[in-house]
Amino acid sequence: MAKFLKISLVILLCITAVIAAAFAAFFIITKDAKLDESKLINPDQSIIIVDDDGNVVVNASLSSKNKSVKLENLHDYTIDAFIASEDRTFYSHNGLNYKRMVKAFFKNIAAGSFKEGASTISQQLIKNTHLSQDKTIKRKLNEIKLTKKLERRYSKDEILEMYLNTIYFGHNCYGLQSAAQFYFDKRAEELNLTESATLVGLLTSPNNFSPFKNPEKSLNRRNTVLKSMLTCGYIDEATYNEAIKQPINAKKPVSGEKNYDYLNAVLDELEETGVPVYGLSGCKIKTYLKPDLQAKIENFDFETDNSVIVTSQGCVNAYKSTINGAKRQPGSTIKPLAVYAPAIDEKLINPHTKVLDEKINFGGYSPENYDKKFHGYVSVTEAIAHSYNVPAVKTLNALTVPNSEKYLSRMGIKLENDEKNLSLALGGMKYGLDLHTLADCYSVFPSGGFYSRSRFIKEITTKDGKTIYKNDGYQNRVFSDGACSLINGMLLETTKSGTAKKLKNYPYDIASKTGTCGTEEGNTDAYAISYTTEHTIGVWLGDKNNKRLSITGGGAGCGYVKEILNYLYSSHSPQKLNVSSGTEEISIDADEYTENNKIILCDPLSPKLNQMSIRVLSGAKPKETSTKFSAPTIQTPAIAVTEKGVNIELCHAKYYEYIVKRDNKVIFEGKIDKIFTDAPESGNHTYTVTPYYNDGKNKIYGKEISLPSVNFKNSGSSPQEQAPDIVKKDWFDL
Repeated sequence: MAKFLKISLVILLCITAVIAAAFAAFFIITKDAKLDESKLINPDQSIIIVDDDGNVVVNASLSSKNKSVKLENLHDYTIDAFIASEDRTFYSHNGLNYKRMVKAFFKNIAAGSFKEGASTISQQLIKNTHLSQDKTIKRKLNEIKLTKKLERRYSKDEILEMYLNTIYFGHNCYGLQSAAQFYFDKRAEELNLTESATLVGLLTSPNNFSPFKNPEKSLNRRNTVLKSMLTCGYIDEATYNEAIKQPINAKKPVSGEKNYDYLNAVLDELEETGVPVYGLSGCKIKTYLKPDLQAKIENFDFETDNSVIVTSQGCVNAYKSTINGAKRQPGSTIKPLAVYAPAIDEKLINPHTKVLDEKINFGGYSPENYDKKFHGYVSVTEAIAHSYNVPAVKTLNALTVPNSEKYLSRMGIKLENDEKNLSLALGGMKYGLDLHTLADCYSVFPSGGFYSRSRFIKEITTKDGKTIYKNDGYQNRVFSDGACSLINGMLLETTKSGTAKKLKNYPYDIASKTGTCGTEEGNTDAYAISYTTEHTIGVWLGDKNNKRLSITGGGAGCGYVKEILNYLYSSHSPQKLNVSSGTEEISIDADEYTENNKIILCDPLSPKLNQMSIRVLSGAKPKETSTKFSAPTIQTPAIAVTEKGVNIELCHAKYYEYIVKRDNKVIFEGKIDKIFTDAPESGNHTYTVTPYYNDGKNKIYGKEISLPSVNFKNSGSSPQEQAPDIVKKDWFDL
């Protein structure tokens, strides 16, 4: 018994020592942590934004001054939405939710990182206003200490009010008042239930759940918040069911400020850089903005909603959008990215591959062309240039959707499960793509196959000059340089003779692809994407509410691209696009291509008349080689008996000569147009035909072909027309 007591005492002393050491460490580590009331009430978030040349564009104040809300003025459901989603036990805990902290602790151990935070609203307020966003033990301990101080000094309502006035909602909106004005053009006190839930839904990832950029994701996230409110008993079942039926109805206030869209995009990109959106005071954000180019696109006379972007080598030089970067159906602009370039790299096609454009059904899916016609066999180049739909769907079917998805993922495009079908070839996507992403994907082709996300932000420095972010220009290989060379050539042809021919008269290389989405009632989306060796230009026209319009990518879309090209290259011309790197030039049999839609290599003895030069991906030459001239071969000729003789119908008469034998005796040798006619004696006869190729020096003989025996009855007349009987006639009577 005494031994047990001694052991228990030792264990108790050890535990006490550990606890004492932990408390000592806590106080030592957090001794400098001070609660600053000024940071809670009016946090300073002023920054400086400069253009590509280092000139100040704007001193942007992100402060919530004069944009604060009073808790007593807000509707209950606005407050309840935050509590239900962010911290359900806010009014009952003392600032820390120990149960959630323990749960998060074990999850972090299992994950080997600080993935779970378990932060209460009080902790979030302290973290956002007093601390860095680093996930370290020291920061977490300081957070705990300051949270306890916060809870002792302020009431729950005061803490919640300060939280609502400092939390970040994306799009440069700090505080609920700013967010309400930006997203719904109203004061926070006027927010209804669904609007409140929408704003709460932004907090986990404002950029990802923006109702302007990702409306469907925003809607789903809003409904998740409403479900939390139902679970907590803040709304009843009937209210919930009615609320989830409501649309988002976000309405960004219109601004005529200079560089407005570009600067909003800069602030949106902060999330992607990983730089904390809190604690930016005094920072300088260096951008790639070209003010004159930005002014050019802002001064366009648009009659529809619109987006325009101009990028160069991973940098966004100009950008405007009346839909704030929302995703739209990409239409035919997806074809080179999801179908043709991948199919080239998979060695399924080349620019001259013929595809039968015909009425077809893929398990109930029957694609049609925009002109409601089918065009027979067309080359891949023609299919792209004229944006035919059936060849694109057929090619994707041969490529397979998983293979297409593999290439799209390298450009940051993640397909939803219900997008993984053949309609992908025509831009059938659940969420679609934003113009920025689309332009970046097309920039892969002039870069030789490398993808990089073009950035608005070049660098971010603190007020003391320390660089906290720099665009590293990371690139990811997507396509081979050969596939890009071939796509470049085909999109050059689209500019010369296809849907983008409005741009054909420039004295330098412009590759283009257009796209239009709509129905017979009108179009909802029109794209024009063009690139040179220096810039990529993207234009989208449409209606944000999907109103039908009479717009096309090849019409108005290319018109705006033309104005931008005139500005960019007013004093110089860009270099030629690469159309040969990673490819090889081969000679194919011209007749097989034009007559039989087959691509096979030329016979080494082929005359120039039958040679056709094309470019293919290096290592993707056709496996079949013609032996048309080195081993002349013909199908068994048809033989028929007529009143005037025996007719033998021959093929390949353009290149071959023939030896014709009757009853084993040569009766003819030489060129024959198509039909050889013989007038033998009456009786049974056997004919043979031997083709040969005469290159002027040598005769290369093919296999002698025996024809079926025929029986001919000679009527006595020559197979040739008989001469007029003029011997007995008077010359003067003729």
